[in-house]
Amino acid sequence: MGTLWLAGLSEARTLGTRREGTAVRSVGVEEELLLVHPESGEPQAVSTAVLAMADRHAEGECAFEPELHRQQLEFATRPQTDMDELAEEIIRRRVEAAGHAADVGAAVVALATSPLPVSPTVGTGERYQWLEQHFGLTAQEQLTCGCHVHVSVESDEEGVAVLDRVRPWLSVLLALSANSPFWQGQDSGYNSYRSRVWGRWPSAGPVDVFGSAERYHEQIQALLDTEVLRDEGMIYFDARLSHRYPTIEVRVADVCLDPLVTVLLATLIRGLVETAACEWRAGEPPAEFRTTLLRMAAWRASRSGLDDRLLHPLTMHPEPAETVARALLAHVRVALEESGDLKAAEDGLGSLLTAGNGARVQRDLMRRTGSLRATVTECVRRTRG
Repeated sequence: MGTLWLAGLSEARTLGTRREGTAVRSVGVEEELLLVHPESGEPQAVSTAVLAMADRHAEGECAFEPELHRQQLEFATRPQTDMDELAEEIIRRRVEAAGHAADVGAAVVALATSPLPVSPTVGTGERYQWLEQHFGLTAQEQLTCGCHVHVSVESDEEGVAVLDRVRPWLSVLLALSANSPFWQGQDSGYNSYRSRVWGRWPSAGPVDVFGSAERYHEQIQALLDTEVLRDEGMIYFDARLSHRYPTIEVRVADVCLDPLVTVLLATLIRGLVETAACEWRAGEPPAEFRTTLLRMAAWRASRSGLDDRLLHPLTMHPEPAETVARALLAHVRVALEESGDLKAAEDGLGSLLTAGNGARVQRDLMRRTGSLRATVTECVRRTRG
């Protein structure tokens, strides 16, 4: 996000107000998109050319960045306090990305994995070459696209208190966003196979309760001291303190096919952050579910999405996916009422539960067309919103 985020964060903190007059937390989104051939749907290693086009047309700092593989592209929004403005920016960035890709004969699509077979090409940057050298096939196979949501926090202490309290709910976000049923030309059997591939990194996944900012930073330093990880940017927890911005960063979600589902996720995540911060200020302790249980919940979410049962964050017992999704909405209801987002979140969640997540949409398209190529090309159209 660079200086674009920092400049916008100051403005957002100044302008954002709740109905009661207290500050609304700002939200920023990072989305990773696949670059594909507009007709065949096959991934194309053209990110360098697309970024050159983006730089040429940028007014100020470019919102687009390279990712690990040359078949993908990332963009970041400015921090926003108004969800309608966030939606507008996400759609605008997707349209801009599509235009830049079209200039070099490609297209962009918001899919978390490529349905078609691909041999990913690692980027030429020093960092990416280091990852490939040290992690081998794990790095080479990481052509996956996620959605990262940043929410502002007042301090590291508040941020860690939030991380400790949102842990059980992160698997629900994964289920809502799941958008990667296909892998190397076949149905993976999962709603989010991206999360299974991403979990191969040594620092990825759910984590224990930290208890304080001091203990969080001690554990981060202990991980870095192993020299397995190159730097703090490789702390791939499902949610973490950002090492660059005064935010927590929720990284558990697939990139969403529908940009309005991205906005729903951002709305729910801001609600989770505010709810957790209120619990912390009230002295309510975090749930002490072990990380092994949270891994079970994450696996269940990646497998089932919204089509079967999930582990309920309050009990870690299986319940229907819709029951669990609505439990998340109930958990953050007060925070959404205060920010004025409740009605939009209720409508958005209802629509998502009816239409299904990206994984269900992709499978429906595949059943109707009998073609993964046709599935990708239709998803290219839907990516713009």
